[in-house]
Amino acid sequence: MLPLHGIGGRGDLPVPMWLAIYSAGAAVAVSFFALAAFWSRPRFERITGRPLGVLTRIVDLKLTRVLLQVVGVAALALLLGAAWFGDPEPSRNPAPTWLYVWIWVGIIPLSLLCGPIWRIANPLRTIAGLVRRTSYRRVPDRIAYWPAVAGLAGFLWLELVYQNGSEPRLVAVAVSIYSLANVAAGIVYGPGWFSIGDSFEVYAEVLARLSPIGRGADGRLVLRNPLAGLATMPQHPGIVGLLCLLLGSTAFDGISRWSVWTSWAGELSRPQHLVVYTAGLVAAVAIVTGLFLLAARTTGAAQIRPGGIGAAGLPGAFVHSLVPIAIGYAVAHYFSFAMFQGQEGWLLASDPFARGWDLLGTSGMRIDYAFLGTGLIARVQIGAIVLGHVLGVVSAHDRAADLFRRRQLRRAQYPMLAAMVAFTAGGIALVTAS
Repeated sequence: MLPLHGIGGRGDLPVPMWLAIYSAGAAVAVSFFALAAFWSRPRFERITGRPLGVLTRIVDLKLTRVLLQVVGVAALALLLGAAWFGDPEPSRNPAPTWLYVWIWVGIIPLSLLCGPIWRIANPLRTIAGLVRRTSYRRVPDRIAYWPAVAGLAGFLWLELVYQNGSEPRLVAVAVSIYSLANVAAGIVYGPGWFSIGDSFEVYAEVLARLSPIGRGADGRLVLRNPLAGLATMPQHPGIVGLLCLLLGSTAFDGISRWSVWTSWAGELSRPQHLVVYTAGLVAAVAIVTGLFLLAARTTGAAQIRPGGIGAAGLPGAFVHSLVPIAIGYAVAHYFSFAMFQGQEGWLLASDPFARGWDLLGTSGMRIDYAFLGTGLIARVQIGAIVLGHVLGVVSAHDRAADLFRRRQLRRAQYPMLAAMVAFTAGGIALVTAS
């Protein structure tokens, strides 16, 4: 299988691991107490952005949308073509790298920089839209975002548990089944399906909430404070499940790369590997979900302003604070993987169908592992986790200032602070010990 989530360990940190953990936890705690002292009113709940009229007209041009849709469909066709008809050896086929690096990891910077662009370029939405219908079935409200959560769980299982998840033919089967299922659902339920059922579009839309570019209430693109965009995220249970799944799967990925785990798991048979790794993934997600739900439901439950939401609605109210944390975890785990393995996608693209071509003139070239030092990688990892948690604390505090009585504002957030510090310390321990 491809060496997912980084090349080698991070044993040569620029600072000792214990110091990194203490410093990161202290940064999160200090930011919390500073906010409690000087930030008593919500600042992101009702902020509107500055309209971007020219950019809106360009993006909303039919030509622009058609070009993005053509690029999206062509990319999907090329991925499936290489996966089905290219070299069956993963190290000589670009399809696995395109899926696990260029698409899965690339969604993060694309959505953060460009906002909700995936919705336009989504090839599955485009293909389903070719079938014109006068009416569609109504998507039941109770399913919320759970189809997207289920699809994402399947993808993460394939990536983190299944031992041959990078085999091109398996990638071809998985992508084909996923595409057919979502296109069929899109034809039956209409374009609204993709905003709740397509895992990649839902994931991209969640990330785009933290982009400085977003859609205003009137549909125009606006330049906004990214945290203000984050505060507009829907408060549905499915979103809680989605983000806890992302955090828990990343935690399991770090654990599964500890030397103690790998030395023990290396002796497992194939069926035992599937059972143990599946159980480990489920346990990691369950622990993260339990910690967040406990912290959210005990955060300010007795200090909610009259007429506000009840304790049962607090996880949904604070789930947006997990988005920067999830991004920080993803950057920490995928940074070196994307920088190194991502090169392979370009090198192999020169001959995607194993025909002896050299379309890009990259034949004979190899991945350059020397352009990034381990010290820089470690700093990016630690910085991403700390920054993600600090932004998460800021987002959670701003929501708390809107929900809770001002006199009890700081005390009400202690459970959430404890969870944030625990996530920070755990995240750094995972990326530094793997």
